[in-house]
Amino acid sequence: MRFLDLAPLNHARGTVKLPGSKSISNRSLLLAALANGTTEVRDLLESDDTAVMLTALKALGIDVQPHGDSTYTVRGAGGVFPVKQATLFMGNAGTAIRPLTAALALSSGDYRLSGVPRMHERPIGDLVDGLRGIGASLDYLANPGFPPLAIHPAQIDARAPIKVRGDVSSQFLTALLMAAPLLSAAHPVQIEVVGELISKPYILITLALMKKFSVAVEQDGWRLFTIPQASAYQSPGTLHVEGDASSASYFLAAGLLGRGPVRVEGVGAGSIQGDVKFAAALQTMGAQITLGDNFIEATGGGVKHGTIRPIDGDFNHIPDAAMTLAVLALFADGTSTLRNIASWRVKETDRIAAMATELRKVGATIEEGTDFLRITPPTQFHAAAIDTYDDHRMAMCFSLAAFGSAPIRINDPACVNKTFPTYFEVLASLTAR
Repeated sequence: MRFLDLAPLNHARGTVKLPGSKSISNRSLLLAALANGTTEVRDLLESDDTAVMLTALKALGIDVQPHGDSTYTVRGAGGVFPVKQATLFMGNAGTAIRPLTAALALSSGDYRLSGVPRMHERPIGDLVDGLRGIGASLDYLANPGFPPLAIHPAQIDARAPIKVRGDVSSQFLTALLMAAPLLSAAHPVQIEVVGELISKPYILITLALMKKFSVAVEQDGWRLFTIPQASAYQSPGTLHVEGDASSASYFLAAGLLGRGPVRVEGVGAGSIQGDVKFAAALQTMGAQITLGDNFIEATGGGVKHGTIRPIDGDFNHIPDAAMTLAVLALFADGTSTLRNIASWRVKETDRIAAMATELRKVGATIEEGTDFLRITPPTQFHAAAIDTYDDHRMAMCFSLAAFGSAPIRINDPACVNKTFPTYFEVLASLTAR
């Protein structure tokens, strides 16, 4: 399907069972592959990004078996990967290529990693520099600092701290943390963050999952992380994947715009995902939020003038969910500013530029900076064809613009297959007239 036309929406009500979290799904699969024992991973996200990880793990010699109902068993290798030569296509899955790069650099093999053209524009140089600092052998096959990559066997020496910048993507630190236990047989392994660490909640996801696999990382603030000597991943037996908190943001926003109530199930007060804090931002904008152990519910006053308040804040901690706030700002009673979102520029697309371009199409006035976006709502919504840049979150965010009383066309709606293949069907079930 080249495009999807959305008629103007005026209400939303119902309950959504969220798909599994992409961040948790791909981390869980890799940890299960590196662990001793067999892990049953339940409620795994079924999407393009997890398919990339599953295909790569099988190519690397990991026994992965599907059992229906989003359940997989993974027989761990008990350390490095058994296959020592492989060519892997990683699509546009940052949660797959970055941690796999670190693990493969320590697996004493020859590997090639590539992806779609946009993946070859997404930086990986800080991770490669950190790995080269301990003796790993990685070569760029095209542009320095970017995939595709070649990885070769090397003598690794991690007695000194591994250094990595933290101000471009938290996935670089996540990758090193997940691979570090492979180096800990004779001594502790330390990872030192240089500069500010962004997107800290995603590191908390990594640390929580490593602990489930019996590796407890010692932490000195956000500067130094220590993996104890002789750390080794042990299967927890069964692991349940939480619902995706980033995906929850679209439906909770619909609860505010469409008066609700809309309830999402699969995340709640006990979630390890930082994006659950989106609910607090939504409350600031005027939503009534109910939070349970495994659900969040949103109700609002709809899109009537004055019922949705503008927002101004630092959203470094919820970069994915903050995109939903940018579209919600179209309906606010005043100008909203999203700050400290520079990481948007190195995602599936340059999301600051893309968001600015598409918000202008519906009539908003936009000021775009290197790390901020300022949105003044339109006086009248324009019908628009929204380009999605092969970015799943652009497609899902801008579906909410249909609450603005003008028809919206979403180009390339199938890009949601990356994380939520049934998104538009679920949205339709909540907003059916």
